[in-house]
Amino acid sequence: MTAPLTPHDQPSPHDDPAGGQSQGQPSGNSSVPPYGHPGHPGHPGQPGQPSGYPEQSGGAGYSGHAERPEPSEPGPELRAELVQASLVAIAVAVAGVLLGLLWLWLAPKVPLISDGSAVYLKNSEGEDAIGADGVFTLLGLAFGVVSAVVVFLLFRHGGIALVIGLAIGGVLASVIAWRLGVWLGPTSDVVAHAKSVGKGVTFDGPLKLGAKGTLLAWSVAAMVVHLVLTGLFGPRDPEPALPSPATPGAR
Repeated sequence: MTAPLTPHDQPSPHDDPAGGQSQGQPSGNSSVPPYGHPGHPGHPGQPGQPSGYPEQSGGAGYSGHAERPEPSEPGPELRAELVQASLVAIAVAVAGVLLGLLWLWLAPKVPLISDGSAVYLKNSEGEDAIGADGVFTLLGLAFGVVSAVVVFLLFRHGGIALVIGLAIGGVLASVIAWRLGVWLGPTSDVVAHAKSVGKGVTFDGPLKLGAKGTLLAWSVAAMVVHLVLTGLFGPRDPEPALPSPATPGAR
């Protein structure tokens, strides 16, 4: 007759009969190490092996978003050209005073006469009225050529900014010359002038500029001459060096 089994003789549910290890843990003969073990493929300490989590980029300068490029500022060469162009425009505009004085001096006078009731041209077939436009145009072309030559000699390495400065300065100079000549010339109040000189007395008519397109003569001449001088005598870009021919038989 055998004695009944006691609870101490029963195997524990947490005991592993093979190695005495607790149930739920892999035995020593298992080929897959537990997670967290350095041999586990998902362990984060093993370099070159996947850890199961997305890796974050640790590169220097990474801020998590694309950086916007900063707007580029004009270089020193461009700023120097803009300053030179501004100085050229101002100097050319001031030279318009000389053009106005020469126009007032060289422009033909328009003789007028009054009979007491109306004012008439003394020489009805004369071309003095359009002669003022011709003189202004010739003077503007001459001033444009001179200003272009002077600017080219002073700023031989100048770019398109100088040409724009010449164009703007030429227009301003022409306007100044026109208004100065009209202001210094005979009065534009012909009736009052005729009454002041008396009946049958010849007097000079006001200085007028009929064709307003002549105001562009200075600018056009300056731009054309400066571009021609730059093309003929301006600096040239260095030619690229040609590759030397290979020596026959060389490897």
